[in-house]
Amino acid sequence: MPRLIFLLALMLLPLSTALGATQSPVFLNPGPHELWLLIDQSSSSLRIYRGEQMLERFAPVSVGRGGVKRLRHQGDSSTPSGVFHINRVKFDSDFHIFLGIDFPTAEHAREAWEAGMMTAREYGDFMSDLRRTGEPPQNTVLGGYIGIHGLGEADPEIHRRFNWTQGCVAVTNSQIDHLADMVTIGTRVVIR
Repeated sequence: MPRLIFLLALMLLPLSTALGATQSPVFLNPGPHELWLLIDQSSSSLRIYRGEQMLERFAPVSVGRGGVKRLRHQGDSSTPSGVFHINRVKFDSDFHIFLGIDFPTAEHAREAWEAGMMTAREYGDFMSDLRRTGEPPQNTVLGGYIGIHGLGEADPEIHRRFNWTQGCVAVTNSQIDHLADMVTIGTRVVIR
């Protein structure tokens, strides 16, 4: 019983509190063989984990020009925080390879509606589309088309020095090649 109470308490903590800079997210409870990704704005890194063991670390990574925040809106160039899953892969992207994530989630939409960022109708339409297709609509007030991608033809020096994307997470072309070989549809992605 105390372990259950502890786990429930962890789930209620804000993501930034529950996830320490050097520890894996305890509340995610990754299986010992689960491959998952942690993207951390404060260390400008992407870490690849198997279970609770870190396998690799890419740094620096770039996030949106607006930083990372829980509730973003379309056009603000911020990267959403939360727990996501890779839900699509595009190999012929302008940014080399694009690993799409399932943003906005139902939780993000609910929070946006409660905060007045979405109308009741927009929220209802979002939930209806999500139930019907199993995928979040991408043309919402929260934005969409968020993922992890390479540089394509972008300037590597800008990438090393600035957060430059419109909300995605950028890594080098060789790093996205490596990630694309490792991840699958459904791989968990934590952004904080």
